[in-house]
Amino acid sequence: MSKLCVSLCLSVIFTYASFAQSRAFQFLQLNASARAAALSGAFNAVADDPNAVFFNPASLATLEKRKIGFTFLKHVLDINSGLATYADNSQTFGHWSGSVLFTNYGSFDRANNQGVVSGSFSGSDIAFMGTYSNFLDSTLTYGTTIKAIYSSVADANSMALAVDAGILYRNVKSKLNIGFSILNIGAQLATYQGVRESLPLDARLGLSYRLRGLPLLVNVNLHHLTDETDNFFNRLSNFALGGELYVGKAVQLRVGYDNAVRNAVNSDGQTSMAGFSGGVGIVTNKVNIDYGATVLFRSGTLHRIGVNLSL
Repeated sequence: MSKLCVSLCLSVIFTYASFAQSRAFQFLQLNASARAAALSGAFNAVADDPNAVFFNPASLATLEKRKIGFTFLKHVLDINSGLATYADNSQTFGHWSGSVLFTNYGSFDRANNQGVVSGSFSGSDIAFMGTYSNFLDSTLTYGTTIKAIYSSVADANSMALAVDAGILYRNVKSKLNIGFSILNIGAQLATYQGVRESLPLDARLGLSYRLRGLPLLVNVNLHHLTDETDNFFNRLSNFALGGELYVGKAVQLRVGYDNAVRNAVNSDGQTSMAGFSGGVGIVTNKVNIDYGATVLFRSGTLHRIGVNLSL
């Protein structure tokens, strides 16, 4: 029965992906996790991390303990974002989690066409997410996330429903993980001023491999595989690489590179270190603390800090 559900889910995904466009609710594409951001979003095949469900819901079944995860993102200007996740498992029901993702855009002056200020307004986005994941066999897991999304700017607002789906192959003996997911399949329920927009659909394929004889986790991702391009091979330029080096038992050093970010910034002549990222993690039995920095352009670096607690 589980295999049939997965097959039907993937069939719907590929049918939808053939004509979907990406416009609204762009906050859903942020690398909300500090660890994932340090690896430039190359996170689709990472296991045993409560925030990995944001990239591939099938990863949830790999959690070894109940966990709570919190991440705070300091964006450019006064824009702030955050992610909170609780993940649990049931011996009879499977693995499940609940998450909240939000972005607040700060305060803006309200002015007329002549520039006369008559007050202020704000804008924000929030998504409530519920994830279910389980095993198909000893090496393959699947997962699905349902999202309720709300966005507001001043007195206007928009709402949407979306679904994520993914699968994860995990070979513990060879230390190889392969993950595939499609994110943000859905539609608006209420629009801004009657203008209907598509959600930021994203298909992702990832590989994670822990090198033998070297304490290094290597991650490779292809993302935005559903974006419209002149030919299919142009989509392969949307790749991300990440490396996580273990220094002793408690410290992890991370570095990453996102070629899609690099190419996007290249057109503005602001390249510098755009697309590169880095960070550090402190790992203990009960608490993990992560820091990640992502360079978007010459004067724009995003800083994230996250905490994961094992219960």
